[in-house]
Amino acid sequence: MCDLLPRDQTVGSTAADTSTSFVEDEDSKTFTVGLSESISPTDLLEAAYPPLVVCSAPEQSDALRRKKNIQLATLCFCLFVVGWNNGTVGPLLPRIQGVYHVGFAVVSLIFVFNAIGFLVASVANVYLSDKLGFGTVMIIGATVQTIGYILDSAASPFPVFVLGYFMSGYGVAILDAGSSGYLTTWRDSTRMGIMQGVYGLGALTAPLSSTQFAQLPQWSFHYLVSLALCVLNITFLSLAFRFRRQDDCLQEIGLTPAPPPALSIQVNKYRQIIRLKEVHLLALFLLLNVGVTSTLGGWIVTYIIDVRNGGPSSGYISSGFYTGVTLSRVLLLWVNKKIGERRVIFIYIVLSLALDLVVWLVPSLIGDAIAIGFIGFLWGPIYPLVMNHAGLILPPWILTGCVTWIIGFGQGGSGFIPFLTGALALKAGIASLQPFVVSLMGFMIIVWFLIPSTPCHVD
Repeated sequence: MCDLLPRDQTVGSTAADTSTSFVEDEDSKTFTVGLSESISPTDLLEAAYPPLVVCSAPEQSDALRRKKNIQLATLCFCLFVVGWNNGTVGPLLPRIQGVYHVGFAVVSLIFVFNAIGFLVASVANVYLSDKLGFGTVMIIGATVQTIGYILDSAASPFPVFVLGYFMSGYGVAILDAGSSGYLTTWRDSTRMGIMQGVYGLGALTAPLSSTQFAQLPQWSFHYLVSLALCVLNITFLSLAFRFRRQDDCLQEIGLTPAPPPALSIQVNKYRQIIRLKEVHLLALFLLLNVGVTSTLGGWIVTYIIDVRNGGPSSGYISSGFYTGVTLSRVLLLWVNKKIGERRVIFIYIVLSLALDLVVWLVPSLIGDAIAIGFIGFLWGPIYPLVMNHAGLILPPWILTGCVTWIIGFGQGGSGFIPFLTGALALKAGIASLQPFVVSLMGFMIIVWFLIPSTPCHVD
């Protein structure tokens, strides 16, 4: 039996104004179609690009669902490891500065080389995925990340320590892009929200560990915990995807990707991706989004210690930020659908900007800690919503490649923007953090306004 894969309600639409909605009956495994008067962006996507097809006999449905859940759990663990990596550095920054006797600008090199690793991965990933296959590339990324943690756990000389961050950045970019790109092909905003919520879980638990290790003589042993997580990740990836190509992995769970147009096969995939202005706008927006996340999650600890006279336990404020990120990616799913996924991003950014003004202008340690937690809560849904939007407006046959570039370039913001923050702190002090973040949030509003809500056209 073959069914159309349902698409979630999408950008700028609500349950009342969606012209075509698919509702799955768990018992019969069929879909009913409801009609209304308006036309949503989902319908435009259906007209522009055919959906994935689910082909399975009724007796196979349980087995397919079980395999799908195994794949989803593996992708979630990948994102947990990515979140763990990104949430590690904030509480360790003051200790790293003290151990290596470096200032704001020099210690920021760990962000720079982390970002270079992201960018290298984003360029190489499209080619490697075509050449080696999705499963193989994911395992390679996790292995390179593991090597990076081996270098850092030894408290190596600073140049080698920075090289470890380059390698972990490469691995994180591969895992993040691969997991998000693969799940984007499902066009399932609920599962995307859950997976990105698990990212937040990794990011909020990492500071709990790194804050403790930052106060111990063996501070670098925190990276041994990261190393153990990577070994588990390699094991799970090997069992779930078994070095196979993406189409084979999709077919295992009953999804048959729509074939690309004949003309697109004759055009180089990189060229198709680079030609799309929507890809570059989404990449720029994600660079700003991830940059703000990493800047607040990383430098906010130093800001609280130096500007608000916080103590050694200030590292837990970073966990508060990522706690908000984690909870909101699941708890606000209904808000995103009620308001409209495109519109709600504007609201989240504006409210976050207002709260960051509070952190900047109100000299209260407790008040700042609470405001930072709420910023994380509002900031959390933005990333998965951007991924959903990419799935709605980008061509399916190059969607994974596009998402790989968008995430790789965007994750560069986790190194580039914190580095700029460190350079500004060297000149004007760490108090410059908040006005810088406020300006970035304002720029994000402009960029999001420029990103279209309808499927793009490929020449």
